[in-house]
Amino acid sequence: MAVSASRTRADRCPGALRPWRAADGLLVRLRLIGGRVPARALRSLVEVAAEYGDGRVHTTSRANLQVRAFPGFEGRLSSEALAALERTGLLPSRTHELVRNVMVSPQTGLAGGRADLRAVARELDDRLCADPDLAALSGRFLFVLDDGRGDLLARSCDLGLVALDSTWAQLRIGTGWGATVELAEAAGRIAELAHEFVVCRGRGPGAAWHVSELAEALAVPRASDPGLPDPAEPLPFGAVPGGRHVEVSETGLDQQVIEDLTAAVDHVIVTPWRGVLIPEESR
Repeated sequence: MAVSASRTRADRCPGALRPWRAADGLLVRLRLIGGRVPARALRSLVEVAAEYGDGRVHTTSRANLQVRAFPGFEGRLSSEALAALERTGLLPSRTHELVRNVMVSPQTGLAGGRADLRAVARELDDRLCADPDLAALSGRFLFVLDDGRGDLLARSCDLGLVALDSTWAQLRIGTGWGATVELAEAAGRIAELAHEFVVCRGRGPGAAWHVSELAEALAVPRASDPGLPDPAEPLPFGAVPGGRHVEVSETGLDQQVIEDLTAAVDHVIVTPWRGVLIPEESR
C-alpha cells in the first residue's frame, strides 16, 4: 500500500526532455553513473553550452552535470539544442533519463575502498534502463553505492549498498538495512527492489517518491552488519589517493578549464562535493 506525503503533484527534477524554466532560460540536468564522464563528452558538452546556453557546465551535489540558459518553447528545449545534447553521448536513454541517479564512491577502482564498484554501477544502470516500469520512478529517487570506505555512508538514499569486502555487501533500503548479498548479485537485487517499489508506490501525483515512505512493503528490516565502516569525511580538495580533486565554483566550468582538466585523461569523475576528480591514470 502506497503512503503519499500529502503531495498534489509529481516531482519536477529537470532533465533534457523536462528542463526547468529558470530566470535565464531552460536548465537541463544530465545524469552520470557514479559521476564518471568521458573527457570527450565533457568537452562536447561545454561546446554545446557555449552555442546554446551560458557557456559553462555546472555540477550538482548528486554528482551530475547541468547546463543553463538554453532556448526552448513552452518548457521544452528547441529540437536543435536537444539534438546537440544527445550528440554528446550524455543522454543514453530518453525514457529513463530522469531515473539514472546512481551515486558511487568517486575513488572506487582508483585507490582504497573494499571493492571496485564500477562494474556493479554499470550493471545497475543497464538493468534500470532495461525495465520499462522503472521509467516511472521519481527523478528524486537515488541509488547510493559505497565501496566500503564510508564516504557515502551518511548520504540518504532510496536503495543502495555498502561493500563489506571484495565479495559481499549489505543492501540499503530507505533509512534501514537489507540483506547481505554477493556483489555479483547486488545490481540485480537492487533493480528488483526498485521494481517492487514502483509496483507498491501507487499512481498519480500523490504516489510515493521515496522508499522511506513505504520501506516496510519492500523487505524485512535487518540489523546493520558489524563489519560496516564508520562514516568518512568528504573527499578533500587537492591531491588525493588516485588523483586530484578539483573544487568547482557555483559559476561552473568554462571551456578552457575543461580543456585543462581533461588534457591528460580519458575521463573524469564528478563528485558529490561539487568537485571533479582527475584520475592519475593518463592516456
